[in-house]
Amino acid sequence: MTDEERNDDVAFHAGANADTNEEIQHYINSNILQKYDVYSYRHAASILKNSFPTELREIENALMNFSMTTEEIAEPGGNESKIPKKISAFMRPLNWYETRIQGDLIIRVHEHSEEILETGKIRKNTLPAKDPITIKNYIDGHKIDFVKGRVALDMEWNSKDQTFDRDLYAFRMFHECGVISLAVLITRSEKLNEVFSALPLRKKDGSIDTDSNGEPKLCKQKYGASTTWMGKLLYRLNAGRHGGCPVLVFGIRPEAISDWPQQTP
Repeated sequence: MTDEERNDDVAFHAGANADTNEEIQHYINSNILQKYDVYSYRHAASILKNSFPTELREIENALMNFSMTTEEIAEPGGNESKIPKKISAFMRPLNWYETRIQGDLIIRVHEHSEEILETGKIRKNTLPAKDPITIKNYIDGHKIDFVKGRVALDMEWNSKDQTFDRDLYAFRMFHECGVISLAVLITRSEKLNEVFSALPLRKKDGSIDTDSNGEPKLCKQKYGASTTWMGKLLYRLNAGRHGGCPVLVFGIRPEAISDWPQQTP
């Protein structure tokens, strides 16, 4: 894909509030751009490169070393398949920890009375403080799979697409609470659809799965439109569901499949 074609692709998919392709190219390794679709919101790529270079280097190393096979794609299983576990195998030894936040909301009420003085002026008097109101577990249940320092990372391979709402809300809450500065999300590029449309689905024993007519089922039946892929993520980001949290997105392309014929430039 030429730079001009990629500019058109980013503009079409990412919306007006996404960062430009020029900014992404400036901060993200060019080898990554050959293997993944990359989108940046709220200058996430710039923040990651300039403020968290170690974390960016670890993420890029994991992405460059990541690969999958057609057998792994075709085997049964959703988001708990071998594929997302490969990212975990890269990140866990580098102290990227599953992190959950919880917090109570404490409300303090301050009351003031007003007294009209003989001069006509008004004097405010502070009344005795009331007991604070505490709402237990006001923030609870927000979990991110990988957090290191102030950088969060999650991968969604083949869950229901509503999982993106959970992820973006968690990113937003972590960011608003001052726990993270930005988030990174890895998912499937729409360019994998060509693979899913050609690859037979496998059973647990490794044999080809067939329908009632004995015809091979294809992987596109497993990786449906209502699962987690780039098309279901970008419109949520364009709508601002991540709030003020900068988000950097990597979409896995066919170039990450080790035994799939690659197109020559």
